Amino acid sequence: MNRTHADVPTRLALLPGERATGFLTHGVRAGQEVLPHVAILRASKPIQDDSVRWNVDPVRELVEEAMYRFDAVRTDADAWLAPRLHATLRLTRAEAADAGLWNFLALAVAPDFVLWRHLPRGTADDGAPGKINSARFVGPHYSQAFARLWWSAEMFRDGPDYTSAEIACGNQDMINTALRLAAIDHKPTALALVSVLKKLAEGGATRLGDRVNALCTAVNVAGSTLMYEVIAPDDPPRHDALTEWISDADSAPAVPWERLPEGPDDGTARRSSCEALSRMFERFAAEAPLRDRTRFGAVHD
Repeated sequence: MNRTHADVPTRLALLPGERATGFLTHGVRAGQEVLPHVAILRASKPIQDDSVRWNVDPVRELVEEAMYRFDAVRTDADAWLAPRLHATLRLTRAEAADAGLWNFLALAVAPDFVLWRHLPRGTADDGAPGKINSARFVGPHYSQAFARLWWSAEMFRDGPDYTSAEIACGNQDMINTALRLAAIDHKPTALALVSVLKKLAEGGATRLGDRVNALCTAVNVAGSTLMYEVIAPDDPPRHDALTEWISDADSAPAVPWERLPEGPDDGTARRSSCEALSRMFERFAAEAPLRDRTRFGAVHD
């Protein structure tokens, strides 16, 4: 599903989910049919704000660069794209919570990226062509192709520093599992998870994906009785700094490609709290049972 310049709208808009799902035929999800461009635009609601942050071109440039850079290993695009998408789409969390924005990005702006990133290679067991899960186009924030990247950068960044978000997005199990947890709304919890992930990876841990999933499960279960906010207090974010960062979008240069961009300077997490939770989560990681893969013919490492 190649995109031509004429197909791409100039401004972002909101596409309601109930309208968006109607366009996702089997052929579209298999990459064999072209989405009805004009009908999608007619079904979308313009954003009543003339800020340049709603311009489409910067997002198209990012996804085209990602597809060029990471075509050999497409999962590697997530770590590169997530912080740059976040720094390009300067949004409040309330704005980012509107699924219509992500629906529009996926169907009107960059359906080629969604298919490139998430369409299964080859054919299904019955010989039919592989189809992309519709949730990659229209789905919750932890599944939708663009929302999952923006929210991962938002939840795992430490103020203006996207380093921890880049690490998190470099592990598919972290981005796919941790993003579902309510606990990561607490910044020290999110950063402690990344700290443990980093140590496991650097230490050459076997079955890293299983260990990450087990850790996330343990953190989630413990969070039902432990109050991480009490154990590891943190300062509230500086909303004025976020507002200023968003307002600066009109004069901000394009995000850099060869180094991480800078996010809003709305406060970093308390080091002492991150360290306390990191120690706790390291114990969780050491004790959490791994998935028994012998049932699926696999052998434990």
